[in-house]
Amino acid sequence: MVMSFVEMRRIPSDWLQERLETVKPLKEEALEMYEVAKDKLTGEHYLHYAYLHKQIAAIGPESNGEETFHHLMPLTSDDVLGLVFGEQSYEYPENWSQSFLRNGPDGDYVWFDPSYTDQEAESEEMGVNLQEQLLRFKQSSDRSEEAVRKLLEELDRTLGKDDNGS
Repeated sequence: MVMSFVEMRRIPSDWLQERLETVKPLKEEALEMYEVAKDKLTGEHYLHYAYLHKQIAAIGPESNGEETFHHLMPLTSDDVLGLVFGEQSYEYPENWSQSFLRNGPDGDYVWFDPSYTDQEAESEEMGVNLQEQLLRFKQSSDRSEEAVRKLLEELDRTLGKDDNGS
């Protein structure tokens, strides 16, 4: 039985090389390339993005200061048509909002979920808000039980907790 890459956690790069074929090149420049690729065994399509990273401070005898990275994002039939006919944007990172495969230093590909950056920004904003509330409390001379209760209620609201702690 042939397994879809979407069902796997880690995919060896040689499997991708064996199974993927170019359907349509979209853009090819000196440092980056985009194409629509198809898995020959499953028929699934991917948007393939590759870019050349030049390391200024490459270390080691085998290092030539250049490394190529690859990203593969699963595509729906509508996405494939939109890309092939030039009606859909594909530039990285603006148009890569769903999980995609990316290669790592050990040669395997793993799934990466870009939505964490949205969560990271929300968490950072919440942290700044909490820090400001604590600073205001520290600068206040009121350390009464009521002031502490009010601070804790504000902190709970910032964290999105209700009265039950959930």
